[in-house]
Amino acid sequence: GWQVSMKSGNLSYVLPCSRLPVQLMSQVRVYTSNGQKKDLGSEDTNGSASGETLHKVETGQDTTNAGQKQSSPKQPIQVKVKAVLKKREYGPKYTQNNFITGVRAINEFCLKSSDLDQLRKIRRRSPHDDTETFTVYLRSDVEAKSLEVWGSPEALARERKRRKEAEIKYRENLFRNQRLLWEYKEFFGNTKPRSSTAAMFFKGPGKVVMVAICINGLNFFFKLLAWVYTGSASMFSEAIHSLADTCNQALLALGISQSARTPDPSHPYGFTNMRYIASLISGVGIFMMGAGLSWYHGIIGLLHPHPVESLLWAYCILAGSLVSEGATLLVAVNEIRRSARAKGLSFYQYVVQSRDPSTNVVLLEDAAAVLSVAVAATCMGLTSLTGNPYYDSVGSLGVGTLLGTVSAFLIYTNTEALLGRSIEPEQLQRLTELLESDPVVRAIHDVKATDMGMSKVRFKAEVDFDGRVVTRSYLEKQDIEQLLQEIQQVKTLEELEAFMLKHGENIIDTLGAEVDRLEKDLKQRNPDVRHVDLEIL
Repeated sequence: GWQVSMKSGNLSYVLPCSRLPVQLMSQVRVYTSNGQKKDLGSEDTNGSASGETLHKVETGQDTTNAGQKQSSPKQPIQVKVKAVLKKREYGPKYTQNNFITGVRAINEFCLKSSDLDQLRKIRRRSPHDDTETFTVYLRSDVEAKSLEVWGSPEALARERKRRKEAEIKYRENLFRNQRLLWEYKEFFGNTKPRSSTAAMFFKGPGKVVMVAICINGLNFFFKLLAWVYTGSASMFSEAIHSLADTCNQALLALGISQSARTPDPSHPYGFTNMRYIASLISGVGIFMMGAGLSWYHGIIGLLHPHPVESLLWAYCILAGSLVSEGATLLVAVNEIRRSARAKGLSFYQYVVQSRDPSTNVVLLEDAAAVLSVAVAATCMGLTSLTGNPYYDSVGSLGVGTLLGTVSAFLIYTNTEALLGRSIEPEQLQRLTELLESDPVVRAIHDVKATDMGMSKVRFKAEVDFDGRVVTRSYLEKQDIEQLLQEIQQVKTLEELEAFMLKHGENIIDTLGAEVDRLEKDLKQRNPDVRHVDLEIL
C-alpha cells in the first residue's frame, strides 16, 4: 500500500496504508531522566487532519482501481517510545569527580599533610611500576578544605604568590649554598663513600676512556719533545693528534659522568644523551684541532721546506706510541666485542649504529692513531733516505686527512643517534607481534619505536581494544548472581543510570589495568624498552 508520513506530538513515524481509511487513536508519553511522564492526550485534533490526508489518498486509489472491493480490516498501530536521558552540562571547571594526589594537594593548595587526614581517601591504580595502588583525593574535597584553611580564594592566592617568591629566592641561593658545601667538604674532609658515578670509570666504557686519557697524555708529552728536537712536520702532526685525543677523551669522561645523573622534572627521560653530545663535540674537535692543524702544518712545509734534523729519537718515540696506542685499541676492541655479543649484534653493526658512543670514539681515535703513526714513520723514513723534506710534509697532510675522515664518521653517527632514529625492523616486528597476539587487542596502528640511546627504547602505538574481551575480563571478577539481582532490581531511569555509571566506571578501570599489563609485558620481554605509550584508539 501507500506509505503515509504521520506526526503525533513530538513523534514522527510512517504508517502502511490500504484502501480503507484508518482512524488513528494513540496516546504518546514522553519520559524524562527523573522518571516522570507527560501525557499529551489523544490525537483527536491531529487525527482529523490525518483522516483527511488518508481520505485524499484513498480517493486517488479508488479512482485508479475502480470497482475493486474494499475488504482490508483495521490493524492496530504500535508506537515505540524512545526514552532519552537528559544531557548534563558539566562546564569547563567541572571537578566533582577529578582525583588529585597528596603531593599536588599540598603544593598547589598550600595544605599540610594533617589537613589531608580528614578527607576521603580513594585507592587507585598506580601509574608507577614499583607500586600497584596509591592514595588519591577528590579535588572538590581538597578545594573545599583549602578554602576552610585559608578563609577565601584571595588569601589562598596570596599564599601561593608568597611561596612562589620563596622558591625563586631559594633557586637563586642554590649555587651559593652548593659552593659553601663544597668548601666545607674540602676543609673537614669528605668521608662520603665513593659514588656510583666514580665507580663507572673502573669498568666498561669508563675504564676504556680513562686508559685512553692516560696513554694519550703521555704520548703527547713525548711527541712534543721529539718535534722540538727534530722540527719534523709529521712529528708535529702526531703531537697535535695526541693532544686532540687527550682533550676529546676528557670530554667523553665528562659526558659519561653527566649521563649517570638521575632524571629530574626538567629532564624526565634522564641525561643518557650526554654521551652522544660529548662524542659529537669530540668529533668536531678532532676535525678542527687535529685535522685542521695537521693540514696547516703540512701546507706550510710544502710552501717553505726546511731540512729535518736527526730522526732517531723521533723513530723511538713513534715506536713507543705505536705500542701504547695499540694497547688502548685492544682494550676498546675487547669492550666492543663483549657489548656486541651481549646485544646479539656483529662488531660492525655495533660500531655503525653507535650503540656505545664513548667506546666508539676511543676505538676510532686509536685506530686512526695507529695508522697515522705508520704514515708518519713511512714519510719520515723517505725523508731520511732521500733528504727531500716534501715527503715529511705529505705525511702531515695524510695524517690530517685520516683524522678528518674519522671526525666525519663520528659527527654523522652521533647526529643520527641524537635525532632519534627508529629501532631495527626485526625488533619492531617482535614488539608488534607481541601486542597483536594478545586477545584484548584488535589491531594496532601508528607504531613508533625510537632509540633514545644507550640501549633505551621508547615505544608508542595506537591500540584498538576489543571491548567485549575487556568487559568479559571485568565480569570474570564479579559475582554474576549478585549482578543479575542488581539488574532485576532496576525499575526506574534513575536506577538504570546509577547501575550503568557504576559498572561503566569499573569497566574503564579494567581497561586501564589491561593497558598497564600490556606495558609491563613489553618491558619484561624486551629489556631495552624503557618507556611505553599505548594510546586507546
